[in-house]
Amino acid sequence: MKKLARAIVRMRRLILIAAVLLLIPAAVGAVATPINYDILSYLPQELDSRVGQLLLETDYHLASTNMITVEGMPTNELLAMKAEIDEVPDVLNTFWLSDVLDPAVPVEMLPADLQQFLFGKNDSTILIVQLGGSSVSEETMGAVAQIKKILRKNCFFGGISVILSDTKELVMGEMPLYVLCAVAGCLLVLFLSLESWLTPFLFMLGLLFPLVYNFGTNIFLGQVCFITEALAAVLQLGVTMDFSIFLLHRYEEEKASCASNEEAMENAICKTMSSIAASSLTTIAGFLALCAMQLTLGADLGVVMAKGVALGVLCTIVILPSLILFFDRWVEKYRHRTFMPRLTHLSHFVSKHPVPVVAVFLMLMIPFGLAQSRTDIYYNIFAALPQDMPGIVGTNKLGEDFGMMTNHFILVREELTASQVSGLCDEIKGVDGITQVVSLDSIAGPGFETELLPDELMNIVQNGGYKLILANGCYKSGSDALNAQVDELVRLVKTADPEGLVTGEGAMMKDLVEIADEDFKNVNIWSIAAVLVIIALSFRSLSVPVLLVASIEAAIAINMGIPYFIDDSLPFIASIVIGTIQLGATVDYSILMTTRYREERLALRSPKAAAQQALEHCSQSILTSGLTFFAATFGVAAISKVELLESICMLISRGALISMAVILLVLPAALMLLDGLICRTTYHWLTAPNAAKAVSYTHLTLPTNSRV
Repeated sequence: MKKLARAIVRMRRLILIAAVLLLIPAAVGAVATPINYDILSYLPQELDSRVGQLLLETDYHLASTNMITVEGMPTNELLAMKAEIDEVPDVLNTFWLSDVLDPAVPVEMLPADLQQFLFGKNDSTILIVQLGGSSVSEETMGAVAQIKKILRKNCFFGGISVILSDTKELVMGEMPLYVLCAVAGCLLVLFLSLESWLTPFLFMLGLLFPLVYNFGTNIFLGQVCFITEALAAVLQLGVTMDFSIFLLHRYEEEKASCASNEEAMENAICKTMSSIAASSLTTIAGFLALCAMQLTLGADLGVVMAKGVALGVLCTIVILPSLILFFDRWVEKYRHRTFMPRLTHLSHFVSKHPVPVVAVFLMLMIPFGLAQSRTDIYYNIFAALPQDMPGIVGTNKLGEDFGMMTNHFILVREELTASQVSGLCDEIKGVDGITQVVSLDSIAGPGFETELLPDELMNIVQNGGYKLILANGCYKSGSDALNAQVDELVRLVKTADPEGLVTGEGAMMKDLVEIADEDFKNVNIWSIAAVLVIIALSFRSLSVPVLLVASIEAAIAINMGIPYFIDDSLPFIASIVIGTIQLGATVDYSILMTTRYREERLALRSPKAAAQQALEHCSQSILTSGLTFFAATFGVAAISKVELLESICMLISRGALISMAVILLVLPAALMLLDGLICRTTYHWLTAPNAAKAVSYTHLTLPTNSRV
């Protein structure tokens, strides 16, 4: 390790040049990485709803079908607009009455099902726009943008592709602001806690490398979700900042006893390398636990964030030393006093009153523990978007004028006779909340010569060995009523055709609800188990990992219980990911406090004195870390118009403060009270001559402003 550290210092100029050059392909990779805005596409591919969606996309080209509600427009103008839309690249077809009948035919003469489908309230009619690509492809997004420019007054464009296009536009516009707010918040905290005005900027420059490398290497994943794209930079900034802080503080300490800055940096790298590598394992394990989700969005976010933490460690060891040595004299020149308090009074209070502190905390956990299980969770992903977005307005208009809040696409084998399909359609019409049912057989009836219909229409209603039935419902996506409706539709379809499929937004949202509940349990189990094992191996203890994880889990319970008391609801994704993110990112606070407490006990101090000293010496480190993590995420929560991102960032920022408070107030008191149990359940807790070296977090004993 000493040879590696010496090589890093001696080759620092070459390393810095190489690091800068690597930014070029990384930046290209980051720009070239596709971003997926469709959360439903992360459902397991073997589900019937996803199989059906794939058939709609490949055989029917209906996966990106959107609808335009037109109110009060003369027929000739409507036909002219329809013709313009048909000329847009990637538009396969724009279906209206004129595709099957002369528009001059009175509406009253049309079949009732077709009449109800095409004409609604407020003198409105509907155009069905069939796009060639998937709902999130670049071609589809481009076509949607062009169609928006063609639409006349009193035209409302709705559908999944339109909503996803609006989401892309909104997130891409806000994303630079997310990073700007995170950087500004972190800089403010660092200015208060570090001793040089230049150091915060130096850290931001050092973090630029792992950030760009992380986003650049995402191209090897094929694509990333927009949630990952929006959160990764902010989370990586808040989680890995402490690695930089520790290296700098260790370097400054070594300078006092070394003959040169180069020698001091070599020692700092050696003493930092194993420390931050070990401490980062809990964070990496927490993020990788997201891979246990059936919803592959978890793996998307987990892999990107785990990779970001690993790259943060690597760049801290290899690249940051070059920057610190280069800017050393300017760092020294612009020193100032720190403004982060050392909680001496609090340390004495906690050490003198451990029983009341723990008792009050346990009493507090009762209401928050109950509230956590009662916090309202919603699954309608569109409800987490601004309701004034054109796609949301257009989709809501479909519900108002046509009773089309949700579209169900039902696929049955083409071997079913017209009478069987018509009978199935009649049964579907009787399902609660179904407003319209349309199929070729239900409209035309038995004996109708399908050869008389245009090929474009036939490709929509019958293709790939299946017949298509379109059922529209009035229930909102993700609601209990809609889920019950989907269950009934599946029962009817499977009775008529065991190989039949029910797909569309409603069916996929129902699957999402069921999977999310299971994912919540799996992620929590895997994240807790992984962190428990890492801490148990580090401390060689049975009781310490339980105590430390329990302290963070208590903080998570408080965080998740607060929405119940303020009458707030959370999107399902936020409820799943917050537990593993808060655990992985903040458990190091408890490791820091416990390691210092152990060292004070090894110095033959009493449990009371050890707790007081541990809290006093660790307070600045935990405050700096917690406030940095808070600042990096709170700004995003404050400015984001996407409620999904706002909720996740608000939970993370609030969780950082709660974890910080629990570790500063409760953990020292708990360590005092459980000192005897810890001694009996930990291998050489106080008796090993080199016990301090047995713990991989020994660097945490330094009174630095570092979390790890």
